[in-house]
Amino acid sequence: MAEVISRELLEILACPKCKGEVELDEKRPALICRRCMLVYEIRDGIPVMLIDEATPLEETQDPDGK
Repeated sequence: MAEVISRELLEILACPKCKGEVELDEKRPALICRRCMLVYEIRDGIPVMLIDEATPLEETQDPDGK
């Protein structure tokens, strides 16, 4: 996948719910917080870091995290 957001931006972003680290999803333009088990979509290169817009991780991938 092409770089969706810069590494510099990824390093300073945090989950708005727990303030924990987020990581880039390898399969789609999204950020994942493994602590909260939430997925934050990236739209037009902009991370949508709103708790109300987040999707639970278990709804978007299998139990093994794939």
